[in-house]
Amino acid sequence: MPIVNPSAKYDDLALHSPPPTGYLHLAAVIEPTLGRTPFPRRSPRKTRLLAALKELAASLAQLETVAKVTVYRARLIPPAGRGTRHPARYDVAVLIETPSVALLEDVQATSEYQQLLAALRDAAQDIFVMPARCVRLVADVDKSRPGLFLFNYFVADDRQVALDVWEHLAGWYAAHTGMDNSTLLAPLSEADYVFVNHVRWDRSLAGFTLAQFSTPSFRSYVLANLRANHTASMPILFGLA
Repeated sequence: MPIVNPSAKYDDLALHSPPPTGYLHLAAVIEPTLGRTPFPRRSPRKTRLLAALKELAASLAQLETVAKVTVYRARLIPPAGRGTRHPARYDVAVLIETPSVALLEDVQATSEYQQLLAALRDAAQDIFVMPARCVRLVADVDKSRPGLFLFNYFVADDRQVALDVWEHLAGWYAAHTGMDNSTLLAPLSEADYVFVNHVRWDRSLAGFTLAQFSTPSFRSYVLANLRANHTASMPILFGLA
């Protein structure tokens, strides 16, 4: 893995053993941003959909095979780089967690899951569904209270190289954004993305974007190392719905 700007030193982030949890990540384009504007649109239609999804999520969460269901609404969708494969523009997302990966197919077969999927699919211009497992764990993402949430969608020529790049860059995010949790979710089968990173911060959207984009090493270190390793990330920032 080629390293750009190796003189920039960041402590390696301590990683823990991934949990046995199974994940179903659903993401949809309901009302995409206009042009390259990063702020998703808000409308009564989307508000009604989110309310319906939360009701369906509550019903799904009652199943013994489901540990947690969380519904998210996008707050900031930066434009994907020109030529990026499978650009991520999702403005609504759902994350379903099961006690084990082995239970994912059972959950997908339930009427409760099928109803939630149908509600999302009927409203969406585009939808992405990814059964996944956690392959890298900093700490579990706390979804029990409001915060600033990230789903970061990665495309790469080589999945293992992309994993190495993610580990290499995690220390930068800890140092400059205060990242202290992350579940890196890898698809169980062929998918548009090699993995999706999920993180939460206790900070404002403005504070996070300032910390990231105004730091010169974001471009010279983070973006440069991604480019050098033929890896691209498409971050979307969410709040709880």
